[in-house]
Amino acid sequence: MACDLILALDVPTREDAAPLLRQLRGSLRWVKIGLQMFTAYGPDYVRAVADEGFNIFLDLKLHDIPNTVAKAVESLAPLPIGMLTLHAAGGREMMVAARAAQQQTKPGLLLLGVTVLTSMDGPGLVEIGVAATPDAQVSILGRLAATAGLRGLVCSPLEVSLLRNQLPADIQLVTPGIRPAGESGGDDQKRIMTPAQAARAGASYIVVGRPILKAPDPAAAARSILAELSTA
Repeated sequence: MACDLILALDVPTREDAAPLLRQLRGSLRWVKIGLQMFTAYGPDYVRAVADEGFNIFLDLKLHDIPNTVAKAVESLAPLPIGMLTLHAAGGREMMVAARAAQQQTKPGLLLLGVTVLTSMDGPGLVEIGVAATPDAQVSILGRLAATAGLRGLVCSPLEVSLLRNQLPADIQLVTPGIRPAGESGGDDQKRIMTPAQAARAGASYIVVGRPILKAPDPAAAARSILAELSTA
């Protein structure tokens, strides 16, 4: 299974993003727009990045009552997006409602169930009342999302092999928490792997931000990661 690269466009402003996108056009296909940029600039910015020739992963991690999430999916459907996230912890009913709305309004959109954030570890789960280990909780939520009809999940690379052994082969696994070999963490990601390790484990997509955004040559950094994926 081939693994592709998604750039996490986590920068302060669209002015910061513009030169990066110009440099990266042609080097990678996918860009993730998260809460920071979407909250600042809204749907028009999603359209603007898509007009630059990128596929859009809209990472909003929707989590609310079923009807509200379903209506949010309907509202977002006209946008040129290929992936959209919601929290699997919202439960089966919420995910079923979201899936129904997606099928009715944008059949080609891949809904991704977020399992356990890569910023969380065992003690962090205990603090919010979850006694399960991260991998056990990812397994619970991943299986729940699949039975609710979702065809994709977001998990750390450490749980990819586990989910590949438990879920249908066509489930798409998107993994943040990626650091190229030799990169120190220095941020809020706790459960990490290199691109090659994640690809070998069975990731469908890896999400990379800082190692590309802060590289002296972002396009070269992206091409290096893609080359690593192609030989993994």
